[in-house]
Amino acid sequence: MPKDFDKFMSQLKETNQTLDFFCDFAKIAQNVDDIKLSLCMLNSLIGATDLRKGVETIWNRDPKTFSVMDILVAVRKRDRKKILDAVGNCVRLESMFDTVDSIMVFLEETGLGDILQNQKIQNLVDYVFGIETGLDTNARKNRSGHIMEKSVARIFATAGIPFRQEVYSSEWPAITEVLGDDEKRFDFVIKTTAKVYLIEVNFYSSGGSKLNEVARSYSDIAPKINAVEGFEFVWITDGIGWNSAKNKLQEAYGIIPSVYNLTSIQEFIELVRN
Repeated sequence: MPKDFDKFMSQLKETNQTLDFFCDFAKIAQNVDDIKLSLCMLNSLIGATDLRKGVETIWNRDPKTFSVMDILVAVRKRDRKKILDAVGNCVRLESMFDTVDSIMVFLEETGLGDILQNQKIQNLVDYVFGIETGLDTNARKNRSGHIMEKSVARIFATAGIPFRQEVYSSEWPAITEVLGDDEKRFDFVIKTTAKVYLIEVNFYSSGGSKLNEVARSYSDIAPKINAVEGFEFVWITDGIGWNSAKNKLQEAYGIIPSVYNLTSIQEFIELVRN
């Protein structure tokens, strides 16, 4: 069947987001559980008439309790944020939790102390769950690629096509030889009696320079893999982001015999079934 690039472009989907794209609640809950004990201790500051005395009471019991306070202003410890102190020195945010005095400065200057004393927060565990949910939206970009992989895996499984995921090129000496020193990890591998299909999948809902790089890279490796007897490179891609890199995709489409999207993937399934 002759390839129809215009038809391929007309089939590109606006989104691949499923309901599990928006929030990873299992990860959010785990992040909160990891610091729940400290948050419960800090709950004693809510409604405190003497905030400093409350801080001192917690400090005397366990100074490490305050090490979780960066998340109260939606900052993760791994970000190693820096701030300017009162005299203009650049210091790490986490250093604000080293003494009672610096903790009081943190509470006062962030405004968190007022929030706690006026009971605008009722429970820090629930409050941090909300913060973690907000911060989790930053992970959505990474989840988009995983969702595409999950979608393709589900399509293969529903069709009864055996497959493996995340397989390295080093498994086949002939493929290693043609690809050179760089080890390649393929998203999927399907082995039939006729061929071994090495498959890459991705989805782009918006444009960017990466699309051109991906098309160029696959245009380079596909002929090398296809030259090895018994192997074929397959690219399954989708997303209206390709409209911004249409020329480069069209070039790759002409070079790579097996390019599919989430609509035409059924053609590939019929191919491997036969």
